[in-house]
Amino acid sequence: WYHKPVINEELLQGLPNLKVVASSGVGIDHLDLKLLSSCGVKVSNTPFIVSTDTADMGMALLLASSRRLVEGHEMAVSPDTEYFPADWLGDEVSGATLGIVGMGTIGYKVAERAKAFEMKILYHNRNQRKKEEESAVGAVYCKKIDDLLQQSDFVLLAVNLTPQTHKLIGKRELELMKPTATLINISRGLVVDQDALVEALQNKVIKAAALDVTYPEPLPRDHPLLKLKNVIITPHIGSATKKTRWIMMEEMAESIQAGLAGLPVPREVL
Repeated sequence: WYHKPVINEELLQGLPNLKVVASSGVGIDHLDLKLLSSCGVKVSNTPFIVSTDTADMGMALLLASSRRLVEGHEMAVSPDTEYFPADWLGDEVSGATLGIVGMGTIGYKVAERAKAFEMKILYHNRNQRKKEEESAVGAVYCKKIDDLLQQSDFVLLAVNLTPQTHKLIGKRELELMKPTATLINISRGLVVDQDALVEALQNKVIKAAALDVTYPEPLPRDHPLLKLKNVIITPHIGSATKKTRWIMMEEMAESIQAGLAGLPVPREVL
C-alpha cells in the first residue's frame, strides 16, 4: 500500500514464483515496469474507481483555499478571538478561470464540477479532447502550457508522473502565473519543483497553494511549506473514501486471482 517492500531486482530474484503485482490507485511511477515484465510478472492498478473521489478532492482544495477555510476555522475556534474582522476576505470561485493541466479522466471530472461553479475552463493536455467533450464542459484547449498559466486564477494539476512531467511546474512556470493565482496539486508531489514553490509562496510570486501530494510524504516536520499560512496540505487522500477504498481492494484481489489462475488480468498495465 505504501510502496513497501520496494520491488527491485533483489526482491524479484528472491520471488521466482511471483506472477502478479497489484497496485492500488492510478500512479505506477513507483514500479519498474520493464524490470517486472522481464521477470514475467504482470502488473495491475485501479485507475477508474479513483477518478470521481479525486476530482471531488480537487474541487474541495480549490474551494478551501479560495475561501480560506482552514484559517477561518482556526480563527473561529481560537481562545484569543474576540471578534471576526470585517476585512477578512477570500477570493471568488464563480466566474474565475480554472486551468487544468492534464485532461484525462480525473481532469475532465474536475471540469464537470467547475462548470457548475460557472468557471471559465482552460486545459492543457498531450492531446486535444473531442469538440463535443470540450463543448459539454465549456473547456478551451491551450496547446502551450504557458498560455494556460498566464490566464488562470487557479491552476490544477491532474497529470500522471512520468519523466516528461517530473517537475513540470518549476520557477519559470510559477513566474508565468498571476500573482493572485493558486496552484492545486492532486497528481504527484514530484510534478512540482517544491523548492521553487516554497520560494514563490514566500515571495508572493503566486498567492497560495493547495496540495494533496508532496515529496516526501509526509514532509519533514521542519519543512518550510508547513509554516506558510498560504498553503493547505492534506495527506494524499484523493481516493480516501470508504466505498472507493473497498472497491479498490476488491479490484486488486480480482487481478491477483486472475494472475494466479493464468487468466487475463483485469486492468493490466502494459
